[in-house]
Amino acid sequence: MNDVDRDGVDQQHEDSDLDLFDSGEDTPAKRAKPRRKLILLAIVAVVLIGGGWGAYYGAGAYLGIGGYGNYGGDGDSDVLVQVDNGATITDIAETLRSKDVVRTVRAFLNASAGNAEVGNVQPGFYVMKTHMSGEAAVTRIVSAASRVGNVQIKAGTQLDDTKNPDNSVKPGILSQLASASCVTLNGDKKCVSADDVHKAAQTADLAKLGIPSWAVPDVSKAPPVNRLEGLIVSGVYDVRPGTDAVTLLRSVLSQSAAKLATLPQTSQDTGMTPYQILVIASLIEREAITSDFAKVSRVIYNRLAQGIPMGDDSTINYVLDQPLIRTSDENRDRPGPYNTYLNHGLTPTPISSPSQDALAAAQKPADGPWLFFVKCDKDGNSCFAVTQAEQDANADKAKAAGAF
Repeated sequence: MNDVDRDGVDQQHEDSDLDLFDSGEDTPAKRAKPRRKLILLAIVAVVLIGGGWGAYYGAGAYLGIGGYGNYGGDGDSDVLVQVDNGATITDIAETLRSKDVVRTVRAFLNASAGNAEVGNVQPGFYVMKTHMSGEAAVTRIVSAASRVGNVQIKAGTQLDDTKNPDNSVKPGILSQLASASCVTLNGDKKCVSADDVHKAAQTADLAKLGIPSWAVPDVSKAPPVNRLEGLIVSGVYDVRPGTDAVTLLRSVLSQSAAKLATLPQTSQDTGMTPYQILVIASLIEREAITSDFAKVSRVIYNRLAQGIPMGDDSTINYVLDQPLIRTSDENRDRPGPYNTYLNHGLTPTPISSPSQDALAAAQKPADGPWLFFVKCDKDGNSCFAVTQAEQDANADKAKAAGAF
């Protein structure tokens, strides 16, 4: 008994779809398609004459003709498979066949018929098995456990790990990328270490990292440990597991650069460079909730225009890697390039990964005369002020409300 015989559904579909093998039953449908059968038989004859049995075998393996329909079981060896952007179910089936995951395209297509989850398979990397039945391949690829190399960078995340108020550690972008690089194939686990990712972020040739050309001058002047900050904007990224640290960073930075591709054009009327917009967006992201982004953006622009130090606690905490604590007089008085209480102007680099909402607010601030803001309730809403007296009154209200 061959493999196709063990799967009656595949045999039925393949025979009825191609009409190459007559069941002996003279139905109206069969009488209506003699010409199609003759054409297909002629194609098979040409293949046999021109390419011999090797060509016939190849066509059978692709289409499921002649007994090459389906493997049996859950598979043998691990294999890494990539699903490309925009891939259709047929594209996925062809990729799986090319990796010897399934025996034929049709085996996967037949098994996926009526399974809505297959249509929701996302671009990225999946650990599959060689020699899987179509049914087993469908079950595995729609399982979240099969997906690897996927990482979601949340808005406001720093490159480095940070500490929460309870001293628990929040993984930074570089640690998250190191984790996403891990894959286990046939019992062999491969990862890029977090140390290697940090080293590459600080020392790798910028030309090899895929950062936008407009960012190169500022990145070149930045402190090495901070130079890539903000260039990986929030979003979902797919990285090929098992690659080296430089390739890993280049993959993510290139994907992020594509998300920032229009920034040089959209920022032209702001009076800021694209890199300065990135810095402002990162400040907005760390200082406010989304509904207040545009107003906070206006405060930043107003203070810059009047030569007033920014006075943002988020920039003090950035150096401390403790974004959620209250700042102290000691820390606010400590000189450094990120101290916006002592320095005028923007920080030398962004301080976090900005969202698209923050980038939009940085390029289109709300209209208003505000120079101050403070978080004034437990929901994170900010109160805005024009004078120091108004700011002090808002701060008293915030304390009374338990905002900080």
